Amino acid sequence: MVQPDFNSCPFAAKRVRSEFLLMALKVFLTSLAALMTTNVAGALPVSSFTNDFIAMDTCLKVPNPSSEIEWGKQFDLVKAAGYAGITWAEGEPQQVKRAADAARKRGLRFAAIYCGATLTKTNLMINPSLRQTMEFLKGEGTLIWLYVASRDFKSSSDAGDDVAIPALRDLANLAASNGLRVAIYPHVGTWTERVQDAIRIARKVGRPNFGVTFNLCHSLHVGDEQRIPGLLTEAAPFLFMVTVNGADANVQGGWERLIQPLDRGSYDLSALLRRLRDLNYVGPVSLQGYGVKGDVNENLSHSMAGWRKYLRTLNEPSN
Repeated sequence: MVQPDFNSCPFAAKRVRSEFLLMALKVFLTSLAALMTTNVAGALPVSSFTNDFIAMDTCLKVPNPSSEIEWGKQFDLVKAAGYAGITWAEGEPQQVKRAADAARKRGLRFAAIYCGATLTKTNLMINPSLRQTMEFLKGEGTLIWLYVASRDFKSSSDAGDDVAIPALRDLANLAASNGLRVAIYPHVGTWTERVQDAIRIARKVGRPNFGVTFNLCHSLHVGDEQRIPGLLTEAAPFLFMVTVNGADANVQGGWERLIQPLDRGSYDLSALLRRLRDLNYVGPVSLQGYGVKGDVNENLSHSMAGWRKYLRTLNEPSN
């Protein structure tokens, strides 16, 4: 997993409107179909799951934390494997802009940028360059993925809320001025370790462009496997992004078993995707690839094959 570096470190308004409209349309069409059609067994039909499938930059970082593959080639591999976009990590604003431009030229969605903040007893420290990065990303529909590390507050402690929430509101306002959204990125070992923490914070921030990310591998790592369906339901009003990967079931800890290509591992992702479909989630789903060994192109292809297999199963008519 990309480790917090304790450096302080989004969708454009057009994409926000389009995704909200798509969600409303999806709900309407699903309800209309339910009223007009039933299958032979009398079961109500369900809508298909067609969400964008995105490759995280961690899929390309072999060896981690950098990549030996030239920038343009990274984007070309993602495009050729059939992914709708890519995520990126915080860096110098001009570098981020060049990456966003490279993605756009290839018809790839520059879906999210992974940033960090550090919470102290008196302040939430965010990289000052994030302001310029947001300005460069205006119009890209990029999500600001924010993990929050802290040495002063324990993981999942709400004791830091009084310090963090006002600063996060300011960040949400800054993002909104650039047509962007912010989502807490739950990460093991940080203050925002669990999706439950992200939900609590999003409720308190109370901004429509401030939400949460659900990360499968981190939820598995902290032992929340059995709670995932309920956690997705709780997160649904704030859910901007979901990350998935192949994993072994009933395992707590051990990244090599919790992050695998999507066509491997004993964890059945179909139940998670089914819950997202039933919740009318229309946002992107991103592939986590941290620490996965082997050939990058083969790993991307294997995971895309796994994704398409899950979709075929998910979208089959009920009997």
